[in-house]
Amino acid sequence: MPQNTINTNKVALITGSAKRIGAAIAAHLHENGWRVVIHYHHSKEAAVALAETFNKKRANSALAIEADLNQPTTYKELIQQIIQQWHRLDALINNASLFSPTPINEVTPNQWQETLTTNLTAPFFLSQAAAPYLKQSQGSIINITDTHADGRPIKNYSVYCISKAGLLMQTQALARELAPHIRVNAVAPGVSMWHDELSTEQKEILTRTPLKRAGLPEEIAKAVYYLLNDATYTTGNVLYVDGGRLLFN
Repeated sequence: MPQNTINTNKVALITGSAKRIGAAIAAHLHENGWRVVIHYHHSKEAAVALAETFNKKRANSALAIEADLNQPTTYKELIQQIIQQWHRLDALINNASLFSPTPINEVTPNQWQETLTTNLTAPFFLSQAAAPYLKQSQGSIINITDTHADGRPIKNYSVYCISKAGLLMQTQALARELAPHIRVNAVAPGVSMWHDELSTEQKEILTRTPLKRAGLPEEIAKAVYYLLNDATYTTGNVLYVDGGRLLFN
Protein backbone atom coordinates (compact mmCIF):
# COMPACT_ATOMS: atom_id res chain seq x y z
CA MET A 1 0.00 0.00 0.00
CA PRO A 2 1.40 3.46 -0.84
CA GLN A 3 2.66 5.25 2.24
CA ASN A 4 0.43 8.28 1.77
CA THR A 5 -2.73 6.14 1.95
CA ILE A 6 -1.90 4.54 5.30
CA ASN A 7 -3.91 5.76 8.26
CA THR A 8 -1.74 5.64 11.38
CA ASN A 9 -4.48 6.85 13.72
CA LYS A 10 -7.25 4.26 13.52
CA VAL A 11 -7.51 1.84 16.43
CA ALA A 12 -8.87 -1.73 16.36
CA LEU A 13 -9.57 -4.11 19.22
CA ILE A 14 -9.29 -7.77 18.18
CA THR A 15 -10.39 -10.20 20.88
CA GLY A 16 -8.51 -13.47 21.18
CA SER A 17 -5.74 -12.19 18.93
CA ALA A 18 -2.55 -13.60 20.43
CA LYS A 19 -2.56 -16.56 18.03
CA ARG A 20 -4.10 -18.07 14.92
CA ILE A 21 -6.81 -16.14 13.06
CA GLY A 22 -6.90 -13.26 15.55
CA ALA A 23 -3.15 -12.73 15.22
CA ALA A 24 -3.44 -12.78 11.43
CA ILE A 25 -6.16 -10.11 11.58
CA ALA A 26 -4.04 -7.97 13.89
CA ALA A 27 -1.01 -8.34 11.61
CA HIS A 28 -2.93 -7.40 8.47
CA LEU A 29 -4.51 -4.35 10.07
CA HIS A 30 -1.17 -3.26 11.49
CA GLU A 31 0.48 -3.67 8.10
CA ASN A 32 -2.14 -1.32 6.70
CA GLY A 33 -1.48 1.40 9.25
CA TRP A 34 -3.87 0.60 12.07
CA ARG A 35 -3.04 0.64 15.75
CA VAL A 36 -4.08 -2.71 17.19
CA VAL A 37 -5.12 -3.92 20.63
CA ILE A 38 -4.21 -7.57 21.10
CA HIS A 39 -6.61 -9.03 23.64
CA TYR A 40 -5.71 -12.29 25.37
CA HIS A 41 -6.72 -14.33 28.40
CA HIS A 42 -4.20 -17.15 28.83
CA SER A 43 -1.73 -16.53 25.99
CA LYS A 44 0.25 -13.70 27.58
CA GLU A 45 3.65 -14.63 26.14
CA ALA A 46 2.37 -14.80 22.57
CA ALA A 47 0.34 -11.58 22.91
CA VAL A 48 3.19 -9.56 24.38
CA ALA A 49 5.63 -10.87 21.78
CA LEU A 50 3.24 -9.94 18.96
CA ALA A 51 2.76 -6.43 20.35
CA GLU A 52 6.52 -5.99 20.68
CA THR A 53 7.00 -7.06 17.08
CA PHE A 54 4.48 -4.49 15.90
CA ASN A 55 5.92 -1.71 18.07
CA LYS A 56 9.40 -2.34 16.68
CA LYS A 57 8.01 -1.76 13.21
CA ARG A 58 6.07 1.35 14.25
CA ALA A 59 6.33 2.89 17.71
CA ASN A 60 3.21 3.07 19.89
CA SER A 61 1.16 1.06 17.42
CA ALA A 62 0.22 -2.04 19.44
CA LEU A 63 -1.03 -2.85 22.91
CA ALA A 64 -1.54 -6.24 24.59
CA ILE A 65 -4.33 -6.36 27.18
CA GLU A 66 -5.39 -9.31 29.34
CA ALA A 67 -9.09 -9.77 30.04
CA ASP A 68 -11.35 -12.64 31.07
CA LEU A 69 -14.41 -12.35 28.84
CA ASN A 70 -16.40 -14.50 31.28
CA GLN A 71 -16.36 -11.66 33.82
CA PRO A 72 -19.17 -9.07 33.39
CA THR A 73 -16.97 -6.20 34.62
CA THR A 74 -14.44 -6.89 31.87
CA TYR A 75 -16.22 -5.29 28.95
CA LYS A 76 -16.27 -1.64 30.00
CA GLU A 77 -12.84 -1.94 31.64
CA LEU A 78 -11.29 -3.28 28.45
CA ILE A 79 -12.73 -0.49 26.31
CA GLN A 80 -11.70 2.16 28.84
CA GLN A 81 -8.08 0.96 28.79
CA ILE A 82 -8.02 1.54 25.04
CA ILE A 83 -9.58 4.99 25.29
CA GLN A 84 -7.09 5.98 27.98
CA GLN A 85 -4.23 4.85 25.75
CA TRP A 86 -5.28 6.24 22.37
CA HIS A 87 -8.46 8.29 22.99
CA ARG A 88 -10.39 6.63 20.19
CA LEU A 89 -11.72 3.32 18.86
CA ASP A 90 -12.53 2.65 15.21
CA ALA A 91 -13.15 -1.09 15.07
CA LEU A 92 -14.18 -3.95 17.33
CA ILE A 93 -13.45 -7.41 15.94
CA ASN A 94 -15.14 -10.09 18.04
CA ASN A 95 -12.87 -13.01 17.26
CA ALA A 96 -12.43 -14.80 20.62
CA SER A 97 -14.25 -18.12 20.54
CA LEU A 98 -14.59 -21.48 22.25
CA PHE A 99 -14.79 -24.52 19.97
CA SER A 100 -15.13 -27.83 21.76
CA PRO A 101 -17.30 -30.94 21.37
CA THR A 102 -20.54 -31.00 23.38
CA PRO A 103 -22.46 -34.22 22.65
CA ILE A 104 -26.02 -33.84 23.93
CA ASN A 105 -25.64 -36.70 26.42
CA GLU A 106 -22.45 -35.26 27.90
CA VAL A 107 -22.71 -31.47 27.80
CA THR A 108 -22.87 -29.76 31.19
CA PRO A 109 -24.47 -26.46 32.23
CA ASN A 110 -20.97 -25.07 32.81
CA GLN A 111 -19.93 -25.93 29.24
CA TRP A 112 -23.10 -24.34 27.92
CA GLN A 113 -22.58 -21.18 29.96
CA GLU A 114 -18.89 -20.79 29.16
CA THR A 115 -19.39 -21.28 25.42
CA LEU A 116 -22.38 -18.95 25.19
CA THR A 117 -20.63 -16.30 27.29
CA THR A 118 -17.45 -16.29 25.22
CA ASN A 119 -19.05 -16.65 21.79
CA LEU A 120 -22.22 -14.58 22.20
CA THR A 121 -22.52 -12.62 25.44
CA ALA A 122 -19.05 -11.05 25.34
CA PRO A 123 -19.44 -9.75 21.75
CA PHE A 124 -22.77 -8.17 22.68
CA PHE A 125 -21.58 -6.35 25.78
CA LEU A 126 -18.28 -5.36 24.22
CA SER A 127 -20.32 -3.84 21.40
CA GLN A 128 -22.43 -2.01 23.97
CA ALA A 129 -19.35 -0.65 25.73
CA ALA A 130 -17.61 0.30 22.49
CA ALA A 131 -20.62 1.88 20.77
CA PRO A 132 -20.22 5.47 22.07
CA TYR A 133 -16.64 5.60 20.80
CA LEU A 134 -17.36 3.80 17.53
CA LYS A 135 -20.14 6.31 16.91
CA GLN A 136 -17.67 9.16 17.28
CA SER A 137 -15.34 7.61 14.72
CA GLN A 138 -18.08 6.27 12.40
CA GLY A 139 -16.51 2.89 13.05
CA SER A 140 -17.36 -0.77 12.59
CA ILE A 141 -18.00 -4.01 14.43
CA ILE A 142 -16.94 -7.28 12.80
CA ASN A 143 -18.10 -10.58 14.28
CA ILE A 144 -16.25 -13.77 13.37
CA THR A 145 -19.03 -16.32 12.98
CA ASP A 146 -18.84 -19.67 11.18
CA THR A 147 -20.15 -21.19 7.99
CA HIS A 148 -21.98 -23.69 10.24
CA ALA A 149 -23.97 -20.90 11.92
CA ASP A 150 -26.34 -20.68 8.98
CA GLY A 151 -28.43 -23.83 9.31
CA ARG A 152 -25.57 -26.31 8.86
CA PRO A 153 -24.71 -27.55 12.37
CA ILE A 154 -21.81 -29.88 13.13
CA LYS A 155 -22.73 -33.12 14.89
CA ASN A 156 -21.61 -33.15 18.54
CA TYR A 157 -20.88 -29.40 18.48
CA SER A 158 -24.42 -28.20 19.18
CA VAL A 159 -23.54 -25.56 21.78
CA TYR A 160 -20.87 -24.02 19.56
CA CYS A 161 -23.22 -23.93 16.57
CA ILE A 162 -26.03 -22.44 18.66
CA SER A 163 -23.71 -19.71 19.92
CA LYS A 164 -22.50 -18.85 16.41
CA ALA A 165 -26.06 -18.80 15.06
CA GLY A 166 -26.87 -16.33 17.82
CA LEU A 167 -23.87 -14.23 16.82
CA LEU A 168 -25.16 -14.16 13.25
CA MET A 169 -28.50 -12.76 14.46
CA GLN A 170 -26.65 -10.37 16.77
CA THR A 171 -24.79 -9.03 13.72
CA GLN A 172 -28.03 -8.27 11.94
CA ALA A 173 -29.84 -6.90 15.00
CA LEU A 174 -27.03 -4.54 15.98
CA ALA A 175 -26.54 -3.44 12.37
CA ARG A 176 -30.10 -2.18 12.45
CA GLU A 177 -29.89 -0.69 15.93
CA LEU A 178 -26.54 1.07 15.57
CA ALA A 179 -27.09 2.48 12.06
CA PRO A 180 -26.34 4.92 10.56
CA HIS A 181 -23.23 5.71 12.62
CA ILE A 182 -21.78 2.22 13.14
CA ARG A 183 -21.62 -0.57 10.57
CA VAL A 184 -21.90 -4.15 11.84
CA ASN A 185 -20.91 -7.10 9.66
CA ALA A 186 -19.59 -10.63 10.02
CA VAL A 187 -16.98 -12.87 8.46
CA ALA A 188 -17.80 -16.59 8.39
CA PRO A 189 -14.75 -18.80 7.95
CA GLY A 190 -14.98 -22.40 6.88
CA VAL A 191 -12.14 -24.86 7.33
CA SER A 192 -8.92 -23.06 8.17
CA MET A 193 -5.47 -23.73 9.63
CA TRP A 194 -5.40 -27.48 8.99
CA HIS A 195 -1.93 -28.99 8.71
CA ASP A 196 -0.63 -31.34 6.04
CA GLU A 197 -1.41 -34.49 8.01
CA LEU A 198 -5.18 -34.71 7.69
CA SER A 199 -7.53 -37.19 9.30
CA THR A 200 -9.92 -39.23 7.19
CA GLU A 201 -12.78 -37.00 8.31
CA GLN A 202 -10.87 -33.84 7.38
CA LYS A 203 -10.03 -35.21 3.96
CA GLU A 204 -13.70 -36.04 3.42
CA ILE A 205 -14.69 -32.49 4.36
CA LEU A 206 -12.23 -31.07 1.83
CA THR A 207 -13.66 -33.28 -0.91
CA ARG A 208 -16.99 -31.51 -0.29
CA THR A 209 -15.37 -28.08 -0.40
CA PRO A 210 -15.50 -26.71 -3.96
CA LEU A 211 -12.04 -25.11 -3.75
CA LYS A 212 -10.58 -28.40 -2.39
CA ARG A 213 -8.39 -26.86 0.30
CA ALA A 214 -8.48 -25.32 3.75
CA GLY A 215 -8.53 -21.57 4.08
CA LEU A 216 -5.63 -19.46 5.33
CA PRO A 217 -5.84 -17.10 8.31
CA GLU A 218 -4.55 -14.34 6.03
CA GLU A 219 -7.56 -14.80 3.76
CA ILE A 220 -9.89 -14.23 6.70
CA ALA A 221 -7.85 -11.19 7.73
CA LYS A 222 -8.20 -9.70 4.26
CA ALA A 223 -11.96 -10.18 4.41
CA VAL A 224 -12.09 -8.34 7.74
CA TYR A 225 -10.02 -5.49 6.31
CA TYR A 226 -12.30 -5.24 3.29
CA LEU A 227 -15.37 -4.85 5.49
CA LEU A 228 -13.63 -2.26 7.65
CA ASN A 229 -11.96 -0.23 4.97
CA ASP A 230 -13.68 -0.67 1.62
CA ALA A 231 -17.26 -1.83 2.20
CA THR A 232 -18.49 1.56 3.33
CA TYR A 233 -22.08 0.94 2.14
CA THR A 234 -22.35 -2.50 3.71
CA THR A 235 -23.94 -3.36 7.06
CA GLY A 236 -25.77 -6.38 8.45
CA ASN A 237 -24.04 -8.70 6.00
CA VAL A 238 -21.97 -11.87 6.26
CA LEU A 239 -18.91 -12.47 4.10
CA TYR A 240 -18.31 -16.21 3.76
CA VAL A 241 -14.65 -17.20 3.47
CA ASP A 242 -15.23 -20.92 3.27
CA GLY A 243 -14.03 -22.18 -0.11
CA GLY A 244 -17.64 -22.69 -1.17
CA ARG A 245 -18.68 -24.91 1.76
CA LEU A 246 -21.89 -22.89 2.07
CA LEU A 247 -23.06 -24.60 -1.10
CA PHE A 248 -23.07 -28.01 0.57
CA ASN A 249 -24.37 -29.50 3.79
